[in-house]
Amino acid sequence: MNTGNKKNVRLVRRNLRLARSRWGKHLGVALEQALAAWSEEFRISIESGDLFLIEGKWYITHSGLLRLARRKKCCGIHVDLAPEFCDPRSSRWACRATVYKSATCKGFVGYGDADPSNVDPLIRGAEMRMAETRAANRALRKAYAVPLCSVEEIGSFAGQPAPRPDSKKLPQPDNGNGNYGGRTVRDRLCQLIRQHQLDATLVKAYATDFCGVKTLREATREQVENFVAHLADWAEKDRNALLCQLNSFGGQKAGVA
Repeated sequence: MNTGNKKNVRLVRRNLRLARSRWGKHLGVALEQALAAWSEEFRISIESGDLFLIEGKWYITHSGLLRLARRKKCCGIHVDLAPEFCDPRSSRWACRATVYKSATCKGFVGYGDADPSNVDPLIRGAEMRMAETRAANRALRKAYAVPLCSVEEIGSFAGQPAPRPDSKKLPQPDNGNGNYGGRTVRDRLCQLIRQHQLDATLVKAYATDFCGVKTLREATREQVENFVAHLADWAEKDRNALLCQLNSFGGQKAGVA
C-alpha cells in the first residue's frame, strides 16, 4: 500500500470515529458508507469542520470546499454581483461566481442569493456576504463534482445538528434583571453553540474575558450582544481559529463550571 492510500485509510477511520462520537445513533450504514467514500475521494475532514450531519444528510462547509479547491490547485475564483436580481432596500442580494480550475479553464459558474427570509437570524445584516459565499459554494461544487449541498446554502434551518447527550448547557441566570443579556440573546448564544458544536464552558470563559467581567452576571446586555455578534462572525469566517481561541481558556474550565 502506497503512502497516499495509507493516508486515505487513516482519514476514513478518523472521520468514522469522530462521526460516531458526535452523532452516534443518528448514523446508519448508508451514511457511514457515504462518509467513507467521500472521505477517500475528496479528502474531507470532520475534524477540520469540512462536513456536518443535519437531519440525516451530509452537508459540506464553505471552508471544506475552499480546502478542496486548494488541494486541487484551483487557479482562481471570481465573484460579481448580479444586479438584475438585487434589491438593496430589502437586503436582497445575488452573486455570480466563476471557478477556474486552471489557467486555460473557461470557468464553472454558480449563482447564490440571500435575503432576510433565507438566512439565519444570527447573520442578519450580512446578506451580501452570504450571497457571495453561496455563489462560490455552488461554483466550487460544480467544478469539482461534489454531490453534497453546502451548509451555507440551506439558509435558515430549523433542524440544527442534534446535540450530544452529554453536551453542556449554559448556566441560567438566577434573577430576572436581564443578566446574560436577556432571554433572546441567551437563546441566540445557545443556538450558536449547537450550530457550530462549541464547548459551552469554554464559550462562557471566553465571554467573561471578552466582556471584561469576573462573571457573566456582571455583564451588560450590550456587552453580551456584542460578544454574540463577534462569536457568530468568527465562527462563520474561520471556525478552526475560533476553536483554537476557545481552547486557550481550557485552564479556566474548573473556575467557570
